[in-house]
Amino acid sequence: MVILKSVVLSFKLYQQVAMKTAISIPDPLFDSAEQLSKRLGISRSELYSKAVSFYLKEHRYDSVTKKLNEVYDKESSQSDPVIHSMQMFTLEREEW
Repeated sequence: MVILKSVVLSFKLYQQVAMKTAISIPDPLFDSAEQLSKRLGISRSELYSKAVSFYLKEHRYDSVTKKLNEVYDKESSQSDPVIHSMQMFTLEREEW
């Protein structure tokens, strides 16, 4: 039990470690963020942390997409004509 409490305490301390940073944003964006943080009942820091986290999640596969686009710029993405014919033949026999 003591070990488990120690692990939980260590995890909570790890979660609370934060890097202070200064950013410059346009005044209207700052004002909107300030209003939103008050409406949501969270600190400005938490709002910005959540926003950056969301942005990072949205863009986590950008490099994969870029690599795939590079491959398909050089290689055709069309299926093999023989395989395509076989697929179409099979679909014609299927009941929809």
